[in-house]
Amino acid sequence: MQPVDSVAFHARFDPQRLALIEIFSDRRWTYAALDDAIRRCAHALMEEWKVKPGDRVAALAANRAELLILHFACSRVGAIYVPLNWRLSPRELTEIVDDVEPALLVGDGELAKAGLPGVAMDVFVAACAAATPLATVSLDPDRVSLILYTSGTSGQPKGAMITERNLIELGLNSSLFQRVDRNSRYLVDSPMFHIIGIASSVRPPFLTGGAVIISDGFDAQRTLGRIADPDLAVTHYFCVPQMSSILRRQPDFNPAAFRRLTALFSGGAPHPQAELNAWLDDGVPVISAYGLSEAGSVFMMPIDIETIRRHPLAVGLGTPSIRSRLVDDEGRDCPDGLPGEVLLKGDNVFAGYWRRPEQTAAVFTEDGWLRTGDVAVLRNGYYEIVDRKKDMFISGGENVYPAEIENVMSHFPGVGDVAVVGVPDERWGEVGHMVIIGEAIDKTVILSFLSERIARYKLPKHVSFTDDLPRTGSGKIRKDLLRARLMQGR
Repeated sequence: MQPVDSVAFHARFDPQRLALIEIFSDRRWTYAALDDAIRRCAHALMEEWKVKPGDRVAALAANRAELLILHFACSRVGAIYVPLNWRLSPRELTEIVDDVEPALLVGDGELAKAGLPGVAMDVFVAACAAATPLATVSLDPDRVSLILYTSGTSGQPKGAMITERNLIELGLNSSLFQRVDRNSRYLVDSPMFHIIGIASSVRPPFLTGGAVIISDGFDAQRTLGRIADPDLAVTHYFCVPQMSSILRRQPDFNPAAFRRLTALFSGGAPHPQAELNAWLDDGVPVISAYGLSEAGSVFMMPIDIETIRRHPLAVGLGTPSIRSRLVDDEGRDCPDGLPGEVLLKGDNVFAGYWRRPEQTAAVFTEDGWLRTGDVAVLRNGYYEIVDRKKDMFISGGENVYPAEIENVMSHFPGVGDVAVVGVPDERWGEVGHMVIIGEAIDKTVILSFLSERIARYKLPKHVSFTDDLPRTGSGKIRKDLLRARLMQGR
């Protein structure tokens, strides 16, 4: 029978080739061994936990190989994998679990921290190891394979439904962007509840017969050592600008180790110009990219230092299979040099939001284009992201949605109107600045209230008080004017 996915293909095509390393335990899998582990996990899902096609299987755990195995196993039995963000508060996690209603929830010590019932990871792993391998099955590429939860501008979490076809397309596009081949090895520091950790750093090397190296998270000293290790032979590494800045500041930083990489891939926020130039001067191409959970990797810069120097603000261009447009507020196509909202269409575009038909309808045009909410301009053949139509900002690589924080603050006793905007920060790229109408309140009291209800990375770094907020004629807060006012006062 035809292999059902890329792992199954390489398990037959080149079975003894290295596929996966869990670096902190030194466990290793060939493609044959990885395929066997996936087949056993798939059978355990069906027999031990009675998982059926369409059921959701959620995981709350730190990076480990079993998360990757579980995702592929879910795909093979027609179930939907839902990785949960362990950085969220217990309340936030409970809301997501209630929304997705998993048939099975597995996890490590994070389950107890969140107060969620589930199957301990060690128990789950033992059951999978004891199961017999599931016979090869057919896979519907248009079936939803993955749900990634992200908060929205409404302040409510929503799950982006990603099909296996979307993931195949992500692997193809990223392989073109990133010069991926059978000798490629991806070091995965990114948490495996993010699309970077569970898909963008996994599907390209598995597509081409390369290898994935799973780490237990970013630690600057440790990461430097791993990138420099000739036995690991890392070729691809993704980090947000804040991580690359920390790496450069380490006393034993050696650019020669990074020159072994195909490139240093980055996204989430622009690099400071001086730091970008420092990497380029060291002979290390830093590849800026634009992507989103709903569409994977969309634009990426060429792996060419001189091109990057000439276009320091650019995030690149798309592959032939990614259709993109820039449109104005009337839906008219923008000429080169004029900014417009990025619209996307192609097999990379997600299937919609889980149990959110109205939000799904709102994010697509009548003729099927995905509205990204991001504004870009096309200059000299390359896209530049110039603004966000949404109020979301990115802090340390994490998306932060002001509406979510504002909704929580509406429950703070005695507080009236609240507005949160993102402002520049040297360490985190952007941080939140909360402006409250009314008398001053101790900032520590506010942060204590918020920290019990939202993740730490969402906590505003700055809090100020005012008598008024700029508004439109209809009474809506003008966050662009508020942000400008705050920037003038910095």
